Amino acid sequence: MGFESLWMFDWLGTVLPVFFAVVLGIVVLSAGKEVMEWSRNKKQPVLTVSSRITARRTHLQQRRQEEQGTRPYTFYYVTFEVESGDRMEFKVTGEEYGQCAEGDEGRLTFQGTRYIGFERLNRYSLEQVKL
Repeated sequence: MGFESLWMFDWLGTVLPVFFAVVLGIVVLSAGKEVMEWSRNKKQPVLTVSSRITARRTHLQQRRQEEQGTRPYTFYYVTFEVESGDRMEFKVTGEEYGQCAEGDEGRLTFQGTRYIGFERLNRYSLEQVKL
C-alpha cells in the first residue's frame, strides 16, 4: 500500500508544475509578442502614400462565454496596393470596412503594421484630373 499510494503525489509533484510552467510560458510569449510588435511599430515612421483598395475580407471567430454560450466576433481586413505595386493588408474597424470598396483610391496612412487611416479621393475629382 505504501508504494502504490505514492504515485499520485509523484504526479502532482512533477507533472502538474511542468504543465503549469508550459501554460504560463505560452501566456508570457503571447503577451511578449504583442508588446514587441507594438514597440516595433512605434519606432517606424508614419507614412502616407497613394494607394488603391484591391480586396476586403472578414474573419468570423466564435468564443465561448460562460453565461451567454458562444459569441461571434468579426475581424475586418482591407488590402491596399501602393504605387510600387506592393500590397499590404491591415486590420480595420467595422465602420472603416463598411466605407471601403474595392477600387477606391486615396491616401493610406500607416505606421509599420498598424493601420492609421485611409482618405478616399472623390471619384469626380479623379475624373477631372484624368481629363
